[in-house]
Amino acid sequence: MTKILLVDDEPDIVEFLRYNLERENFKVIESLNGEEALKMLKEKPDLILLDVMMPGMNGYEVCRKIKENAQFNKIPVVFLTALSQDNDEIRGLEAGGSDFIKKPISPQKLIARVKANLRNQKTPLQGYDENERLSFNKLVIDPNSFKVFIDGQEKFFPKKEFILFHLLASHPGKVFTREEILKRIWGEDVMVIDRTIDVHIKKIREKLGAYSNCVGTIKGIGYKFQNLNGKINS
Repeated sequence: MTKILLVDDEPDIVEFLRYNLERENFKVIESLNGEEALKMLKEKPDLILLDVMMPGMNGYEVCRKIKENAQFNKIPVVFLTALSQDNDEIRGLEAGGSDFIKKPISPQKLIARVKANLRNQKTPLQGYDENERLSFNKLVIDPNSFKVFIDGQEKFFPKKEFILFHLLASHPGKVFTREEILKRIWGEDVMVIDRTIDVHIKKIREKLGAYSNCVGTIKGIGYKFQNLNGKINS
């Protein structure tokens, strides 16, 4: 049975969400605060529904800690929030979140988004071989560890960042449009803002450091993987 970790500091909301999730035969475990939620990761949930505004540790902080933990960083985190600004969603994406559901929450939308995120988590991407290790001289992309090695030093990438970078690198020179990237990485059923890709590309480039230019921008179209002044060779 698929297990959902539900984290919200309002008991009424927890009860409402648990009822609707259990009607769809999800097993629900719950927490009223971020600190307790981190301890409950040992229950190995398949997906986490995480409130943003909580006393003590907020949802962004909780998500960052989850994504920093190699044992749990592949679990999709869907934020529950009453915040409505694009910057709030960008903060969530930067923390490693997969999706947002805005309050007040429609039961139908809740179930649809949960199922979509679970489906995207389990469905292999077309054109993406999760077992293909890529090597470009001193840049190595290892899907088994979700790490990129640069000049022998390892860099950990959260799942969405890694898959996006791996997708580009597996087709050197090919330009991927923004629409194609959104469809292939996030799927058609997951609603994300237009700047989602920009946030992920920015974080990828930050991790690549001196090799950041290997991710090229094609203005008004999308992104591609390219050689960097002869530093990276296939």
